[in-house]
Amino acid sequence: MWLRLDGEGTLHRQLYRALRAEVLSGRLDPGERLPSSRILAEELRLSRNTVLQAVDQLIAEGCLETRGRSGTFVMESLPADLRPADLASSNRSPARSPRELSRFATRLEEIVPSARVAWFQQPGAEIDFRYGEPAYEDLPLTTWSRLVARRAGRLSRRALSYPHVGGVAELREAIASYLGRARGVSCSPEQVLVTAGSQQAIDLAVRMLVDPGRPVVLEEPHYFGFAWSLAAIGARLVPVPVDEQGLCTSQLPRVRVARLACVTPSHQFPRGGVLPLSRRLELLEWARQRGAYILEDDYDSEFRFDVNPVAALQMLDEDGLVIYLGTTSKLLFPSLRIGWMVLPEPLVEPFQKARAVTDAGVPALEQLALADFIEGGFLERYLRRSRRRHAERREALLDALQHEFGPRARVHGEASGLHLLLALEELPADAARAFRNTCRSRGVSVYTANPLYLDPPAHTELLIGYGGLDPAAIREGVRRIRAAFESQTCS
Repeated sequence: MWLRLDGEGTLHRQLYRALRAEVLSGRLDPGERLPSSRILAEELRLSRNTVLQAVDQLIAEGCLETRGRSGTFVMESLPADLRPADLASSNRSPARSPRELSRFATRLEEIVPSARVAWFQQPGAEIDFRYGEPAYEDLPLTTWSRLVARRAGRLSRRALSYPHVGGVAELREAIASYLGRARGVSCSPEQVLVTAGSQQAIDLAVRMLVDPGRPVVLEEPHYFGFAWSLAAIGARLVPVPVDEQGLCTSQLPRVRVARLACVTPSHQFPRGGVLPLSRRLELLEWARQRGAYILEDDYDSEFRFDVNPVAALQMLDEDGLVIYLGTTSKLLFPSLRIGWMVLPEPLVEPFQKARAVTDAGVPALEQLALADFIEGGFLERYLRRSRRRHAERREALLDALQHEFGPRARVHGEASGLHLLLALEELPADAARAFRNTCRSRGVSVYTANPLYLDPPAHTELLIGYGGLDPAAIREGVRRIRAAFESQTCS
């Protein structure tokens, strides 16, 4: 097959457009088998990762499908919005041709493939090791519903009006008090900015602190939400490696200029290291000398099982360098969409102004109910119960991995949080897509961690979330993953 790349944008986007055009024009027949990724890479002089990225996006859009070990094929029936006739019709109508988008939108198209966004929405298999899912049966929903109903029944005129852009006063006070008790964070309620989840907080901080082309320190590997927001504004990403203790701060002196460092010190995402005191002090000193801020994402540090949770980095900050982030997505449930930032005092007013441009704030009813949930002691009681149950899930997962894989798999980050990283060094990275499909055919959804690297490893790594599964499902799921692994590595 002969393909011509158009030279616009990244190579995987060029290849995606070329393959898509072949499918929609009918030059590739429905049901036709594509050459293997290795052959395509050799013919086009591209890396196999580039080919796999393009193919993955076309699979997510419904243009292509994989059939086990048989290979990748053009779909027999294209989705209605992608049929060639529809494409031809749109080409005949100049009024429907796409208009030029901003550089920001173009960068988004390059860095956030549809397949990655669909990661959050696609239904999982029978046993789903999706990261970030809570154990819904553990949630105190009766208490939560009662608090919401009580607040709804006595809403004042003031509560029905636009909330303060920083968040309702009751919630900001409750968050400041809770963070002081649970995380060692020192702040006043006025320093708390309530956001629609931590991703909005990340995006706001990045927009406020980083100009296009400016360098930003990013853990390698890293949380994809950092990378998306940074790349979207055109920041220059400077990866700093992590090890079993988190960010390798000994590598920071080589970063002579930076505006921001994005870190997860209490539970490095995704490898799970906990940054020790000596490295925390080195990170703060580096930021002080460089005139940089530190964005601390404290997303799930309450869940630590072998020892007590480590206090937040913000507790050590005496110079107003740390912007602290938290979220209810892991503490309670993702759809609540409430997060928070704790800002150094000089940043409070500028960030509130920027927030006012973005939106008018998180819905007040949910904020008031969450304030009651925290102030009534319900959150901390729930977290104590939840830790015990998650500890059981964690033990079941570790025991199952040891039993099924033994030394053939390496586990990282099992001491805390609600996920761990599983390294399968016998499984090449370019076999990860077929492995995922094999697992799904066996009723298990798994998720590769390789996209969380700027420079991915040569082997496959899995991000195993276990917070939403009971021990029996965990054990059965690991058994099925091992069976898929055996079929892949022995073929």
